[in-house]
Amino acid sequence: MRRGRRSTVAGEHRPVLLESVLAVLDPRPGQIVVDCTVGWAGHAAELLRRVGENGRVIGLDLDAENLTRAQERLGKVGQNFMLHQGNFAGLPAILAAEGLTTVDAILADLGMSSMQVDDQERGFSYMRDGPLDMRMDRSRGHTAAQLLASISKENLRQTLQELGDEPEAEKIAAAVVAARRLKPIERSGELSRLIMETIQTGEKWQLHPAANRWNIHPAARTFQTLRILVNRELANLEQLLRVLPTCLGPGGKAVVISFHSGEDRRVKTAFRAGHRNGTYSNISPEPLLASWDERADNPRARSAKLRWAQRSV
Repeated sequence: MRRGRRSTVAGEHRPVLLESVLAVLDPRPGQIVVDCTVGWAGHAAELLRRVGENGRVIGLDLDAENLTRAQERLGKVGQNFMLHQGNFAGLPAILAAEGLTTVDAILADLGMSSMQVDDQERGFSYMRDGPLDMRMDRSRGHTAAQLLASISKENLRQTLQELGDEPEAEKIAAAVVAARRLKPIERSGELSRLIMETIQTGEKWQLHPAANRWNIHPAARTFQTLRILVNRELANLEQLLRVLPTCLGPGGKAVVISFHSGEDRRVKTAFRAGHRNGTYSNISPEPLLASWDERADNPRARSAKLRWAQRSV
């Protein structure tokens, strides 16, 4: 949906947890692999190299603007790939369009790419001012500005708490409702400033090497929550998890990389349930995390959690 599928900071063009993805999926010559969130093809390019000229990579992305770059990058590796604009919740239909019912491996790197964040016209960033849009597919659906104009204070508070784990949800919801009475909140910069003024924090959002952690920007959780709502990300993930076993051939493997506790909880629950009922022969006992070096080099890797499951034979 990207995923997920960047700025010029060193390392940020690198796909998250690439070595872990390759180690778990173990793509081999002749296999068919699906990247459900192809983005700019960081993972897909390496998968294409591994499956060789007799294999195939199928890439999906809800954001049509990612596909041109993905096409260019994959074309430098090989020609045995196909890209689709579409929602990974509809994976069976996309496979059917390719003449397939099952594949050997499936990857879903959830969330969004930093290329989308860098484009201020998309409205994803709390650090860049632009129209408060946040739609992965700009051809349909309501924008974040439209959502903020209509959502009730109580629904916003509850959503910020449940989806965003936002400790200041009550204050932020009240501030949004009060502000929109005077003027619609239509730009990402307006919303970011409103949240910072509401929380009134002087704390920096930066790396703390001694504590091996980063502070979080005051607006980060709110922006993430709005993006999830606008794009119906959790509902789409739940549908993907339902159809995933039917799309994997015997012994096939699936990897899901999540960046949010609500996403990870759903992946963990689905994989464990599939393991108990025999759908999956094996699953990751715990999520795989990025190394400290990768987290320091690539900000997107800091909250990444990788879980995997293998279809029963």
